Amino acid sequence: MKACFMGLGYIGLPTAIIAAKHGIEILGVDINPKVVKMTNEGRLHIVEPGMEDLLREVVEQGMLKASTKPEVCDAYFMVVPTPFKGNHEPDVSYVESATRSVIPLLKEGDLYVIESTSPVGTTEKMADIIFAVRPDLKGKIHIAYCPERVLPGNVIYELVHNDRVIGGLTPEATDKAIEFYSQFVTGQLHKTNSRTAEMCKLTENSSRDVQIAFANELSMVCEKAGINVWHLIELANKHPRVNILQPGCGVGGHCIAVDPYFITAAFPREAQIIAKARDINNYKSEWCVERVKSAMFRFELDNKRRPKVAMMGLAFKPNIDDLRESPAKRIVTSVMQSFNNADILVVEPNIKEHNVFKLTNYQDAYEQADIVVFLTAHNEFKTLPWRDDKVILDFCGIFKK
Repeated sequence: MKACFMGLGYIGLPTAIIAAKHGIEILGVDINPKVVKMTNEGRLHIVEPGMEDLLREVVEQGMLKASTKPEVCDAYFMVVPTPFKGNHEPDVSYVESATRSVIPLLKEGDLYVIESTSPVGTTEKMADIIFAVRPDLKGKIHIAYCPERVLPGNVIYELVHNDRVIGGLTPEATDKAIEFYSQFVTGQLHKTNSRTAEMCKLTENSSRDVQIAFANELSMVCEKAGINVWHLIELANKHPRVNILQPGCGVGGHCIAVDPYFITAAFPREAQIIAKARDINNYKSEWCVERVKSAMFRFELDNKRRPKVAMMGLAFKPNIDDLRESPAKRIVTSVMQSFNNADILVVEPNIKEHNVFKLTNYQDAYEQADIVVFLTAHNEFKTLPWRDDKVILDFCGIFKK
């Protein structure tokens, strides 16, 4: 079998590599020539532990090659972004564009799978597009939806061991997709229909968003009540049926910060808790900005000079380089825009450079700063000692003070 993966991002490339490692000939397609070049050279353009060694191995073996254009294959996987528009309406244009690019290549018996997180009904919509152009394929190809379920930083393990939900437009399509994924997934493959599979992905991330919103709301309540939220959560979680998550400076990433909108856009009257959780997690970032600004004003009043401020972290979660929808990045941007010529040191140990922010070493920034704002709980930050001579705003539980 030869499989084509449309999109070589944080999910598409690792999945292509793992599939190639398990003996499937892979063509990886991306519109970015730099990504294609790096992939063919065996160099990883994302940060994922252990993945570059696997990439180099499958490229050298000839099991994976990258291109800017798809070729005739036996299976096609849409693994492209599905962002939302300015009004929080989901944008499936990338999925549609990738789909249209493979339509001329499709043949009887082929498998077509969407992995991209999508609104309910997207798989059916893409099927309609395919059959409108190629009515000769109706009833002759297999179309299914199978969302990813991996944690950045642990992708190699989770792509293989996690359960997957697979929903075909027909039972035969579901079986065909299961036949493919069973070549490298040891987790259980759960059968369903495409609409349920689409909603399952949205439900998983919306559930996590609601749980995080509770923790974030609790952190704001505790700050006003003069209570250490970290200690409070530790105590509350001693209850056998309570498991409160850790608060942060908001919610980011291309999943939890985006997917709930796919539900609220389609079901605005019904999805009340989901919508409110989104509001709370977005507001937490604004709340953090106000706390930083207040600390800066207070320092200047007390010391008759402007403070040097270290903003610790840009990634949306610890120990990765992914800045998509990152609340930390939004907070840093907002603070910098609020203070012209402020002395702000931006720290992100997981990336070498950024096209907007000048990056500073985390140890140097911590040593130099008057105010230290912890936004992302990277492991490097946890090695730093508490300093009574600094104003420390710990929004992610580095010191849990």
